Formats: sequence, C-alpha cells, structure tokens
Amino acid sequence: MTTPTVTTPVDTASETPTYDSLLASITDADGREILDPATGEVVGRVAFGSPEDVDRAVERVRAAQPAWAARPDSERIDLLLRAADAIEAAAESLAELLSREQGKPLNGPNARFEVGACAAWLRATAATPLPVETVVDDEETHAELHYRPVGVVGAIGPWNWPMMITIWQIAPALRMGNTVVVKPSEYTPLSVLALVEVINGVLPDDVLVAVPGEGEVGARLSSHAGVDKVMFTGSTRTGQAIIRSSADTVKRLTLELGGNDAGIVLPDVDPKAIVEGLFWGAFINTGQTCAALKRLYVHTDVYDDVCAALAEVAQAMPMGRGLDEQNVLGPLQNEAQYDIVARLVDAARESGAKILVGGNPDPEAPGYFYPATLVADVDDENPLVAEEQFGPALPIVRYTDVDDAVAMANRLDVGLGASVWSADRDAARAVAARLEAGTVWINSHGGVHPMIPFGGVKKSGYGLEFGAEGLKAVAVPQVING
Repeated sequence: MTTPTVTTPVDTASETPTYDSLLASITDADGREILDPATGEVVGRVAFGSPEDVDRAVERVRAAQPAWAARPDSERIDLLLRAADAIEAAAESLAELLSREQGKPLNGPNARFEVGACAAWLRATAATPLPVETVVDDEETHAELHYRPVGVVGAIGPWNWPMMITIWQIAPALRMGNTVVVKPSEYTPLSVLALVEVINGVLPDDVLVAVPGEGEVGARLSSHAGVDKVMFTGSTRTGQAIIRSSADTVKRLTLELGGNDAGIVLPDVDPKAIVEGLFWGAFINTGQTCAALKRLYVHTDVYDDVCAALAEVAQAMPMGRGLDEQNVLGPLQNEAQYDIVARLVDAARESGAKILVGGNPDPEAPGYFYPATLVADVDDENPLVAEEQFGPALPIVRYTDVDDAVAMANRLDVGLGASVWSADRDAARAVAARLEAGTVWINSHGGVHPMIPFGGVKKSGYGLEFGAEGLKAVAVPQVING
C-alpha cells in the first residue's frame, strides 16, 4: 500500500496555502474517495495506511523524540505559537475543507469556529505553566515533583470535531516533549491531514506524523510496543477495545468516550431567557458532539413553555450545505449516523411521543440532512432517551419532583457532562452536586475552556484534558528526593 502523504511541510513563512494547494498536497489520486456529506461529491482522495505504515511512523517519531524532549521548554512553546500563527494564516482554506468533508457550516459554532479554536488552544497550551513542585522541604528532606515526557503518544481522533480534538491531543503532548502519531477518523481524514500539514511547516521533521486508515491502523497504534500513551476520543465500545489492546504494554490512556448528557430545568426559570442556551447546548454541530445536551428533563410547571420556546428557535435555524454562508446547521456526517437518528426518532414516534418540530427528512434530497427535531411527552426509558443519538434530535421528559429528575439523569452508565438550569444559582449548584458527570454546567451546556480540566466518569472514560492537568496527563511524574 502506498505510504500516506502527510508530512510534506508547507513553508508558512513564504506562502499561505490556498484551498487547492493544500488539498493537492494531501491528496493521492489512487486513494480512497472522501465524500461531501451534504452533496455526495468527491472532496478528495486519501491513501489509507496499513499496520506496517504505523510501524514505520512509530519508528520515525521514536527516533526524533529525544532531540525534541531535549529542547528547552521555551523553544517548544515558541514552536506551538508559530503553529498557531500558521493555522490562522491558512484558516479560510482549512475551514472550507472542514466544511466540505465534515459537513458543518462555515458560520455559527462550526467550521470557522473550530479552526479558530485550534489556534487558540495551541496558544493556551503554550501559556500554561507547570512549575516544579516542592512537596517537602524541611531540615531532613527536600523532595521535588517534576514531569517528564512520556515518550511517544498515539492520538486517535473522531469525525465530529476532527481538527479541534486533534489539537486537544497533540498540543499538550508536544509541549511536554513527546512526539506524536496521529490516526484521524476514516470519515474525516482530509481535515486532519491538512492540519498536520500546516503545523509541520514549522515543526522539526518526524515530531508529528499522521497515518490515515481504518480500524486496523488504530488497533496497531494502541497495541504498539513503541507507543507509550494513547489518547482517544470516540465511542465507548472502541475505547474498551483500546483498553484491552493496550494492556500488554501497560500504556497510559486518556479516554474521552461516549456520553448521553442530561439537562435538568428547574421550575423557577424564564424559558425565554434560557432557550438559546438550551438549543445550542443540544444542537451545536447538528448534535454531533460528545458533550452535547442529549436528554432534557423539564419541570411540569414550565414544561409547555420551554417546549414552545425551543420549537420556535429550532424552526428558525437555517440548515443546509455548509458553504452557504447563511446556514448554521449541516448534515449528519455519514449514513450510519443518519440511520441511528432516524431509527430512534421513528421508534419514539411509534411509542406515542409527540414530534414538536422535525422528524420528517426528505428522502429525495441529497445529503444526510435530518431536520432539527424536538420530541415531547416521551418516556425516560424510550430508546431515544436511553441511547446516545448523536444527532439533531432532543427528547424532552416531563418531571414533577427534582429527586426523580436527578435519579433519571444518573441512571445511565455514562457520565461525560450534565447541566442544571435555574434562576437561583445556589439551588442549581445543590442539584449539580448530585449529578454523576465529569462536568456539570449551570445555565449553559457543553462549553469548554483550555484552562478548565475536562473528562468523564463511568463509561464516558477517564483521564483529564486541558490546563495543567492536561499537561500532566501526557507526562510521567518523577520525584527527586534529596
């Protein structure tokens, strides 16, 4: 198999890549077709790698790692900042490619937002301090806690936020002196290859290498003896496979897995004041976000008003091809995900639930477009509530007692995020403390910050990303005692 072309540097100092030049640099004429989920048109072709390509990539980055780690922290910081500059210089080309391949619109919290977040996260990672910690200093003992590079990091990413989550993985790894092999999702390899191409315009050779491919590529990366740490964002099932395949080599793992986030609306809210936050908490990226609001519990006193306010917002949000500037919702990225959403909404309808908005895709229209859908009067045990739909369909469950709402929110075996909505922040905090989730937002849902640790509980994974905790997660602690 042809080795994927992923590391030819773009000289950002002398030229800013256009969309065509960037796509040409990562495209293989004999490779796999990557299709636009909005139109079915070919975006580009990618030569998918093999397990042997992973072996070669690991050998390269492992050879480069000691010199990279030996650079002063200040030099690695400077290179991360230069990489952020390079991304910003190529931002419009990257956003167009992302929109074509993933489907998300250019505007709204979508493609341009995602590319901008890549640069912002690089800068925040570069600015995060991780000083040596003196843990004991008395007349008998002086002990310091240092953090050293773990070595080689394998970064396995998803298709929903392919560029941004790749940056979440590689930025802290590179900052701490690790080298990285990236395996992008087979659904959205072009976006990640282009991102790596731009970043490699400023990095030394073989510090960052990408190998596109299917599951066998990820499996080799997660079991490879030359990989010291795996970072993975994706489904719980794949995360469980990575845990098993990494066991023999006792790899360190950071796993951000599936979620089915609950939101609880208390009876004191003003529905009109929270409706925009509720909508985007659920429908950001057309619902294709791990920490999106996926099941909403609303007190009976405000249930009808919240449903009506959400329906009004949902009906006004334009959905269509991402390159059309007016759109803020796009298609589902792939047919398999479309089928999951359609199945769950159809099952809810058949059970007697009420479709307030949506639920009526046009079977003759091109692309994987499923309309923004609100489902009311649905039972908590309905599959649309119990399963992660990962798309533009929100079930809204009525409750009368907050204890029941908390019990329903906690009953599933996942716990990535949750939210509480109330005019009384203290009351909201009291409910938040009872929820089993890695992050609980108050009067918002799903927002992340580069300095605030993020991670899940239960089957939503383990390990933290972002801020100083994220740097520690891609390092090994060393105590110097004496």
